[in-house]
Amino acid sequence: MLHDVTSKLVSRFEEVRLGDAPTVGGKGANLGEMTSAGLPIPRGFVVTAESYLRAVAEAGVRQDLLERFRAAAREVDDPDTLASAAASLRETVAAIPVPGDVREAILEEYHRLGEGLPVAVRSSATSEDAEGTSFAGMHDTYNNVVGDDDVIRRVRDCWASLYGDRVISYRASQRMDEEPELAVVVQTQVASDRSGVMFTVDPSTGARDRLVIEAALGLGEVVVSGAVEPDTYIVAKDGPRLVSVRVGRQTHRLVPGAGGTVEREGLEPGEADARVLTDDEVLEVAELGLRVEAHYGEPQDTEWAYSGGRLWMLQSRPVTTLGGGPAPATTGAGAPPDGIAAPGTVLLRGLAAAPGRVSGRVRILQGPEEGGQLQAAEILVAPMTNPDWVPTMRRAAAVVTDGGGMTCHAAIVARELGVPAVVGARSATTVLRDGELVTVDGAKGEIIEGADAAPSAAPTAAAVVDASGPSAAPPSPLATKLYVNLAIAERATEVAALDVDGVGLLRAEFMITDALGGLHPREMLARGLREEFLRRMAGSLLQVTRAFGGRPVVYRTIDFRSNEFRGLEGGDRFEPQENNPMIGYRGAYRYVREPELFQLELELLARVREETPNLHVMLPFVRTRWELEACLELIDASPLGRQRGLRRWVMAEVPSIVYRIPEYAAMGIDGVSIGSNDLTQLMLGVDRDSEICAELFDESDAAVLDAIERIVGACRAAGITSSLCGQAPSNDPAFAEHLVRFGIDSISVNPDAAERTRRVVAAAERRILVESARRSMQH
Repeated sequence: MLHDVTSKLVSRFEEVRLGDAPTVGGKGANLGEMTSAGLPIPRGFVVTAESYLRAVAEAGVRQDLLERFRAAAREVDDPDTLASAAASLRETVAAIPVPGDVREAILEEYHRLGEGLPVAVRSSATSEDAEGTSFAGMHDTYNNVVGDDDVIRRVRDCWASLYGDRVISYRASQRMDEEPELAVVVQTQVASDRSGVMFTVDPSTGARDRLVIEAALGLGEVVVSGAVEPDTYIVAKDGPRLVSVRVGRQTHRLVPGAGGTVEREGLEPGEADARVLTDDEVLEVAELGLRVEAHYGEPQDTEWAYSGGRLWMLQSRPVTTLGGGPAPATTGAGAPPDGIAAPGTVLLRGLAAAPGRVSGRVRILQGPEEGGQLQAAEILVAPMTNPDWVPTMRRAAAVVTDGGGMTCHAAIVARELGVPAVVGARSATTVLRDGELVTVDGAKGEIIEGADAAPSAAPTAAAVVDASGPSAAPPSPLATKLYVNLAIAERATEVAALDVDGVGLLRAEFMITDALGGLHPREMLARGLREEFLRRMAGSLLQVTRAFGGRPVVYRTIDFRSNEFRGLEGGDRFEPQENNPMIGYRGAYRYVREPELFQLELELLARVREETPNLHVMLPFVRTRWELEACLELIDASPLGRQRGLRRWVMAEVPSIVYRIPEYAAMGIDGVSIGSNDLTQLMLGVDRDSEICAELFDESDAAVLDAIERIVGACRAAGITSSLCGQAPSNDPAFAEHLVRFGIDSISVNPDAAERTRRVVAAAERRILVESARRSMQH
């Protein structure tokens, strides 16, 4: 039975149920609902939205606020105008008096909790924490508030936060133009010694068979705001049982201070690197999460805390962005739930390069020229796959290679095609046998004897979009542009349907091998097939540029590497034998030495831009100023260089660019795109294709991150655009957050990671905004 709280100024948690959200807000309604369910919720009450409306009405500003809010919502594409309008709205609310009856009702309930008791004062918008609109972290929360005057002041501060820049922008994106209302939760402060966040579903994959718990020392604000790197615990729901532990690192914790303050407390190295929760505590938190999910009947995003050995639930809301549930064991799907043992022996293990689980017959091929032997539903097993393998990989049910790392071409192409892949398996071509029936688990990096997954005739792109279901919320607008990496032209229409800003990396070398049918480009020229080259490549490029309409498509010119292109027909005539091809005859230097093919490519781009001017050019592997200068002269002398609106980009793969960005900008470069794969290789001295050294390849290494931060900063100082198109943001949310904090202008990821990356970037931007607001308030 729902309690009538519509006309009350305050309501105790025990009086509130989920259906009261229009009056007590999402947070208040959930706290009341969990209290009624007997869950361990700290005592408290809600200052209802009626109190807020009473206050603005008696101050004579209610209609004025509504009109100014709607006007501000129309300015979301103009950050400066929006910020000014939002600040004016907050000032208006902060100046209104709290009506006497509202003040009296708040203080009566505050005293009932205990005289002089520290409380948390937390915003609870009437549209917040609903299934489609979370408003997570957008409104203000205040910890360790003590005393009548401070409680009243913080309630009014929460009201003012109803008009934050981000809140107005979010409401506009959700098409919410009704009058904003806000309730405020006043809750007994839990002096947390450990706290954190728990999702009762894996938020990155949508898998509903596990929980994800993040934990840190002190108050949980450090986890929600992203101020520290928390521990991450993955828990399988069956049991429950602990699956994995990743110990984070904290530099500090927040603790209640004297006089109602919150203090930052530094941590000694031993505390900073120590695990936050024991195994038993992880399982206790997980069991509480299962109780909450069972009560609501759907996955929940929760906040919890330990205080003096007692576990509390502080908040719960529906998870607003999910993929599908646990994926079935078919091509392109995720791995089976942990705990479901695979029937059959694991024959080989390698690196988990592209997710999905599929069964099929083995076909061992030594080179791309044997590609015609691959039959439908067969699994391609090869020593290594380079760009010339693309036509064959397109038909494979899964890919297994002896060599390669997580960012090798086999891995990149497999992920884009939606084909499960295991690379670096070392002995796949000798251990496996033609015709043998196996199961490839691309998520776990395993090749298993026999069939325990559905066979597949061909890969599909069904998993490109992971925002899934009717309950998925419309995406939030991002300050950081989100682009996609693309190599297969025929997927352009499908990928262009994603909520992305364009193509940040169109890989020419993959398109070359796909469009030219395995012929080396210089072999085509030698055979007098120049016009055929232009015709075929223009057809592929136009598939992409037309699909993306007015959105930019950045084409990276052919980055020949001798070891990869020798396998093309005629390649042995034009490609040298090199001991270190990754740092050999490639990139801009090759264009200077062999201008004929580069000039042909520029003619191609000019031809395509005449029809679709959203196409732009990017030069790879630029080592020195003189190379770039020579290449830009070739561009200027070509038909492409005479076209208006062309943007010239360079890849930032060679560490020398850290020092040369001011020079490059002065030469007319419009943007820099960081190729984190190659940059990591050259910063750490490790070949990304080496399975032996795979553990050394770390794009999150401090030296690599420092170089990236310097590149982004130098681009900003020079007034040019910065982007990143490596694999790391697709795999690692923490890496993506680093980029946002560095101030990067855009991130380009694989299509299958676009929605996941959007959520990560949105969360990072939200945390940065909250941190900035809190710093402003402190000063």
